[in-house]
Amino acid sequence: MKFGVNTLIWGAMFGPPDFHLLPRIKASGFDGIEVPILDPGAFEAEAVGRELDRMGLERTAVAIVPGGTSLASSDASVRQRACVHLEACIAAARDVGATMLAGPMYTPVGYLTGQRRTSEEWKWTIDSWQRLATAVFAAHIEIALEPLNRFETYFLNTVADATKLCDAIGDPSIGILLDTFHANIEEKSIGDAVRHAAPHLKHLHTCENDRGIPGSGHVAWQEFFSAVQEIGYNRWLTIESFGFALGPLSAAAAIWRDLASTPEAIAFSGVQFLRAQALSAHTT
Repeated sequence: MKFGVNTLIWGAMFGPPDFHLLPRIKASGFDGIEVPILDPGAFEAEAVGRELDRMGLERTAVAIVPGGTSLASSDASVRQRACVHLEACIAAARDVGATMLAGPMYTPVGYLTGQRRTSEEWKWTIDSWQRLATAVFAAHIEIALEPLNRFETYFLNTVADATKLCDAIGDPSIGILLDTFHANIEEKSIGDAVRHAAPHLKHLHTCENDRGIPGSGHVAWQEFFSAVQEIGYNRWLTIESFGFALGPLSAAAAIWRDLASTPEAIAFSGVQFLRAQALSAHTT
């Protein structure tokens, strides 16, 4: 099992000005970081990759589709803009040396139509990812598509639907990211969600119900780790949270209050809890 932290805890971008964070991240027991690639043109992939190599830290990456684009749009030009953006994100993930690009890469976060997903939107998204699979293969990475809770997207909310989406796309490099924050809202059983996702499960975000310190809330962690152990998952457990006063980033994640004494406490206290839980599940 590998333990990671998403650098959105510190800011919307990660680059050379943030390299001073890496020694403490490594000393705290993280095996790697997860870098946001929100604007691939501004992401200094090669410089970040070199520094992470020097520090002995592995890396994954996350991306979204920006406003004004969507793989589910009825407008072919809007879908094309989304594909161009995602191709650039895939290339940046390759260049930074990431093994995984994860996130809700279908419609913009927070975009709601006021109605249920349509069969046409489903098909357009499948078609788009089948085309993008060529770029994924060339980059030698994997994709993990993330269901979000109903307040952040109408398109993909549950592991069951994410599994259907991956089945329809039909490419083994394209699978699921399960985030315990979203699953805590949408799934009947977090353990069953893990087991159901297993054939396509590429990545896990281990986040508390309020995005605070893992272990400080009511996520069913024992049930979660029991299922993780049962399915033989041995990939990343990555903490994702957000800074408390980062302007548009905090607003997008609906962070309206302090979730811990400091944002970084979510990472540094959380990894201790997660390591203990993983060890306990492994020995029982």
